[in-house]
Amino acid sequence: MKEVLVPSTYKYVGVFLTLSCNLSCSYCINHLVGLKSGRKLLSGQEWGRALSRLKFTGPKLPLTLQGGEPTIHKHFYEIVNSIHDDFELDLLTNIQFDPKVFAQNISTKKFNRDAPYAPIRVSYHPETMDFDETKNKVLELMNLGFRVGLYTVAHPDAMEEIERIKVICEREGIDFRTKEFLGVHQGVRYGQYRWDDACFVTERKNCLCKTTELLIDPFGDVYRCHHDLYNKISPVGNLLDPDFEIEDIYRECAFFGNCNPCDVKVKNNYLQEFGHTSVDIKFDLK
Repeated sequence: MKEVLVPSTYKYVGVFLTLSCNLSCSYCINHLVGLKSGRKLLSGQEWGRALSRLKFTGPKLPLTLQGGEPTIHKHFYEIVNSIHDDFELDLLTNIQFDPKVFAQNISTKKFNRDAPYAPIRVSYHPETMDFDETKNKVLELMNLGFRVGLYTVAHPDAMEEIERIKVICEREGIDFRTKEFLGVHQGVRYGQYRWDDACFVTERKNCLCKTTELLIDPFGDVYRCHHDLYNKISPVGNLLDPDFEIEDIYRECAFFGNCNPCDVKVKNNYLQEFGHTSVDIKFDLK
């Protein structure tokens, strides 16, 4: 199949191996604006063929394997090893797996790219995970030669726990960082958004939207934003379609007001420079 050219304006590649998860957190970002689960999954060989088509016309971006929880895909190790070494990889995980088994199946070269943050980013969720177990697995994976960081959502109910584990991580030499809580808690909206009325409001607006991210669902379908991917709305193509091409264009949308926070929050780009937003939106529909 021909190459799929990734526009030079793109800043992120999200590879959602599965939308299923082995945890159930009350504030999960995947569920905030709806989630249509039960997707068909590509096999390891299919993912290898699909991702090998990508050709970057701008910065070389890592392929960020995520979910749900990507490591519960039954072909996870096959998927990772099927991706050519020319591609750099990141992994977002809750580390419910055995680090020794992980290291037996995956070379440290797969997840050790030079970046201002760890390529394996472990999410710690206090309401569903044990910190000591999580910390020990992170340390074990680090001792096995992988670059690992530990992240947690700065949820209002978790701030005391965050201060406690921050001290422990500093002592243990673990790169610990917090992620902004996005959502509404006890009537208060949290998060910094490019457009104040983009999410958590009842009124919907029509707009034109253009993404800077390549978002691929578990079946290889490509979507213009996280809202559409989670809700399985209007895929723009499929990576296994021989004729698929990425169009770097504005697309009509009727869901402004119910945007997923991931798409409209102000955040760091892949160089860890603050001020980036995943999409650009305009309301002049002409």
